[in-house]
Amino acid sequence: MGTETVGAVTQDIQPTRTGHLDVDGQQVWWEYHGDGSREAVCLLNGLAMHTKAWYSFLPMLTDAYDVVLYDFLGQGQSSQDDVPYSIPEFARHLKLILDEVGQDRVHLMGISYGGFIALDFARAYQERLHTMTLSGILLSHEKLFQMYQDISLRFYRGSEEAFALYTHYMYEKIFGEDFAAAIPSEQMEAMRQRFYDRYVGSRHCLIRLTEAQDPFFAALGANLPGYRAIATPTLMIVGGQDRAIPLWQQRKIFELLPNTRWEEIPGCGHVAYLEKPKQFFGMIRSFMAAKSLDFEWPG
Repeated sequence: MGTETVGAVTQDIQPTRTGHLDVDGQQVWWEYHGDGSREAVCLLNGLAMHTKAWYSFLPMLTDAYDVVLYDFLGQGQSSQDDVPYSIPEFARHLKLILDEVGQDRVHLMGISYGGFIALDFARAYQERLHTMTLSGILLSHEKLFQMYQDISLRFYRGSEEAFALYTHYMYEKIFGEDFAAAIPSEQMEAMRQRFYDRYVGSRHCLIRLTEAQDPFFAALGANLPGYRAIATPTLMIVGGQDRAIPLWQQRKIFELLPNTRWEEIPGCGHVAYLEKPKQFFGMIRSFMAAKSLDFEWPG
């Protein structure tokens, strides 16, 4: 879940500080954009993302906020060993990164796969949060999601030809109708090719990241009291046409967390931040400024 940014990455954006966090022999890449004098936002990657996928969106935030980015194991510039990954460990890595950059608290935004890490971070370390924003994620056992995960794994574990076919399936699954219709065929094909070239030789990373969802969901029953105790102001921004994680699945998070606001962006698919970035980030900025569910935004 999650995808790379459509179009060219903004070339003139450079982080102020970078580093590799050494955790149990694994290297976790992080970036800090800003001078440390302001509140920080952390943007959590989707499954098939890396830190630079956020660069074209940073100008919507960096006039008012610092930004923390990091690659999960199996992504970008972090270690990509073919070993089991852990969502709770990904959350712990963020805590260690915040310690490293000197930010006691952060505004956390998790889209798609990053929402799993956001929820586990809030469960374990909510004292480190100002706010949390979630989009395109679930926190319940769903047969249709399990089927979605299983078919994705079959593509990842199959031949290179099967993986090429997956790039067609993926974009059909995650985009809203209007957004997909507006992308010229040659641009869509170029996007598929870039995705294929980036991951065809490291499909084990997609497999390991996806497999990490199994223990996360296996522990769901035991961890539900911890999720219910998340008092952090939480904003859910959902795409009205999300078919990867349908609204009725996402709605269960809204009903579970005690301090949550639900906002739908009509006509968007799974990646609302990509399809309607001005609405998406405008809403987040209003929310972060208020640090409360009682906010207005010029939408």
